[in-house]
Amino acid sequence: MSRRVSEEAFCDAALATLERYAAIPCLSPNFDDAWEATGHLDAAMALFADWARSLGLRGAEVSIRRIQGRTPLLMIDVPASCEAAGTVVLYGHLDKQPALGEWSEGLAPFRPVRRGDRLFARGVADDGYAMFAALLGIQALERDGTGHARCIVVIEASEESGSPDLEAHLDDLQAVLGRVDLLVCLDSGALTYDRLWVTTSLRGMVNVHLTVEVLRHGVHSGTAGGVVPSSFRILRELLDRVENPRTGEVLLGGLHAEIPVNHLAAAGVVAKDLGDPAGTDLPVVEGLQLMGRDGADRLVRRTWEPSLSIIGMDGIPAPLDAANVVRPSTTAVLGVRLPPTVDAAAGARLLVDTLTKSPPCGARVTATAIHADGWVAPALQPWLRDALYSSSARAFGKEPSFTGEGGSIPFLASLGRRFEAVQFLATGVLGPGSNAHGPDESLHLPTAARLCDVVADVVEHHARHTATKEKIL
Repeated sequence: MSRRVSEEAFCDAALATLERYAAIPCLSPNFDDAWEATGHLDAAMALFADWARSLGLRGAEVSIRRIQGRTPLLMIDVPASCEAAGTVVLYGHLDKQPALGEWSEGLAPFRPVRRGDRLFARGVADDGYAMFAALLGIQALERDGTGHARCIVVIEASEESGSPDLEAHLDDLQAVLGRVDLLVCLDSGALTYDRLWVTTSLRGMVNVHLTVEVLRHGVHSGTAGGVVPSSFRILRELLDRVENPRTGEVLLGGLHAEIPVNHLAAAGVVAKDLGDPAGTDLPVVEGLQLMGRDGADRLVRRTWEPSLSIIGMDGIPAPLDAANVVRPSTTAVLGVRLPPTVDAAAGARLLVDTLTKSPPCGARVTATAIHADGWVAPALQPWLRDALYSSSARAFGKEPSFTGEGGSIPFLASLGRRFEAVQFLATGVLGPGSNAHGPDESLHLPTAARLCDVVADVVEHHARHTATKEKIL
């Protein structure tokens, strides 16, 4: 089978606009309180909408939907080109993480740089490319005269903040979406770039903002040291309630879940094929011992075990500003990943209760949390399984592989709750070296182009399946 969209065609159509998008610091609301005033999210929305209109897809309606106090949402509604029933929703987001550290020489978060087959900039892989891959895949079908069902591309602007605005937009779109029976999410990962990777599960997430206060203001350590308990020591004690400090094991039983046998088996299959994909290509310091027994165990730990990371701190001066003072408070932001089947709201309540009850030394401890549910993909219907094998063969020349992911995509859980019969394809370009959320984020352009073919093949198979099903009914 020949490719529908080559890397050259993808770059000719999308690269210039992707580079313009890369230069916009359209941070997610959690990282830009003044996002409405700065206008960066609106600028990115307008840029994407203009490009979508420029494709000239037959009958397509491009609109930026707004709800008071919420981030905007871009919707491209492409009517069916044949008798296929149902709606295909294709999802991505355009909000970005901040720079998060120093980038390598010659690279910067909001200055796009192309080196070989990669485009470096914040947001291009997570998840700026998604709209381009979705619409170029649909365009390829229309160019070839291949029928497709109604397709709605949805690009949101709050995903990196946990998608707090998504439910409101889905409520607003309920009548517009109609009967959704296929959702394609282009915001997931890939363990390699040599095949189509299909995501089978996503972990949930709880972020806890934890503050320990011991003084109204700082006091010289010669006066208060040894008398006033350190807020940092109390913080350590509180963290030890949640995590074993020697092994990193999360201690709260309510944050664990039984791991399905088929997901354990799938991790073994991937590890047998690739060795230790979860432990390879990480920028670890020399001599660091990774957690987990082997490649299969690390895949399971990354996708079905809870984990705790300290993702931010406040109240601690930089080393050059450090003085001999007992600090009044310490704040930490905890990033807790949850197994896909753990209720994130219940997990958030458990964490807050555990961290705030009976504070050591009578310190003032406050905690607030935001959360997002995990997700487990429903069993694949035969037509979709066939489509995945066909599309991976066309685009990559190899069979697809299946694995869970350690991150969260709230949209999938939201749609799964709203549309019980929906089929899902979650995939993406976040493979080795993509560095999503970290320095030197990059988009692997060949994979972005191949995913255009995947979109086209899956949407084509869906149209054939639904058209046949409607005739039978």
